[in-house]
Amino acid sequence: MRAKIALEEKGVEYEAREEDLLGTKSELLLSSNPIYKKVPVLLHNGKAVCESSIVVSYIDEAWPSPPLLPSCPYERSQARYLKGETVYGGAKERHKSFGFVDIIAIPLASWFYAYEQFGSFKVEEECPKFSAWMKRCMERETVAKVIPDLTKVYEFVCMMRKMYGFE
Repeated sequence: MRAKIALEEKGVEYEAREEDLLGTKSELLLSSNPIYKKVPVLLHNGKAVCESSIVVSYIDEAWPSPPLLPSCPYERSQARYLKGETVYGGAKERHKSFGFVDIIAIPLASWFYAYEQFGSFKVEEECPKFSAWMKRCMERETVAKVIPDLTKVYEFVCMMRKMYGFE
């Protein structure tokens, strides 16, 4: 999801291939990421780049415009350092434009509908800053076209709960 959002933000045409996350891995995935055998893998100029935050950084460097990270080395290091802080509201107050930190954190939003169904909480009430940020991000065309349908995520969580005996 992160890699797709970054590619969309950059306006890069790409071909996405889905993997069966719980079943047999494709030969392409196994040969592209032989150590961890996990997605995402970006194939660019015949070379594989693995791990979502590394892929997003690579995309930002390979296609420099528009930038996802600040041009100043210090600000860039702070954005990477603060990538988890967005969840608690701090990073969004420091960084005004959509970029690296947002791309790293926004996939969390796709899980919250499912979590709310099983828990006795509402993200909007418990995490108002995160909820407001999440809504702003979801309104972006580049995010909206990539984020999975929330009911499909819920169905996946239900399947996982059943598979691991939590039902």
